[in-house]
Amino acid sequence: MTELRTPPTFDGDLFRERVRAYAEERPFERLHVLDAGCGRKAPLELGAVECHVTGVDVDLPDVRARVRVRRDLDAWHLGDLRTVPMPPRVYDVVHASYLIERIPHAELVLDRIVAALKPGGLLLVRFHDRDTAFGRLDRVAPRWLRSVLWQRETPPHAVYERAASLSGMRAYCLMRGLVVTEEHTSAATVTRSGLAVTMLCRALAALSRNRVTSAYSEATMVIRKPENRYARII
Repeated sequence: MTELRTPPTFDGDLFRERVRAYAEERPFERLHVLDAGCGRKAPLELGAVECHVTGVDVDLPDVRARVRVRRDLDAWHLGDLRTVPMPPRVYDVVHASYLIERIPHAELVLDRIVAALKPGGLLLVRFHDRDTAFGRLDRVAPRWLRSVLWQRETPPHAVYERAASLSGMRAYCLMRGLVVTEEHTSAATVTRSGLAVTMLCRALAALSRNRVTSAYSEATMVIRKPENRYARII
């Protein structure tokens, strides 16, 4: 179910702004935030919003090293995302950035994340879309080419299950009774990777007759868990 769909854009402050708006609806409350996929270097930008932030991610040496130096996390748990602690109906907001495409059993993990949300809570998810030219290259490219694509330390090989796409996430939300309030797309990863990657993506899009697109590389969705207890929610 989709309540609102915005034109394809990208707003780097989207997460902070949506958390701020959510907090304004609940004055004098300390928000509980779950950072799913916390093993990245960048901290969450929450502004002046008072939050308790818990991080979860897979337990890999490089992920553990990055989590240990983050100062914005009040607590964190690493391990199998099908079993790491995510108590039900605890979190006001879940932030899941570049997580869905790199894990197996993505829908099962999403089910646990949604179950951890309070009714009325927000899920803000960002992922590289498997149906884009960049997503296709990232799925099939050898390691040396992936290092060119990413222009930095190559991340673990991505899994790209069906949920790691706009169509897959729309279907997931429809089946779970979740409300998609915003969708944004961006070509930021391709742009950062340089002209060679841009031309590769365009060539792949042309060869596929645009069945895979080079118009964007990643998508961001703002999803709300209904407050109505009779709605079909986890």
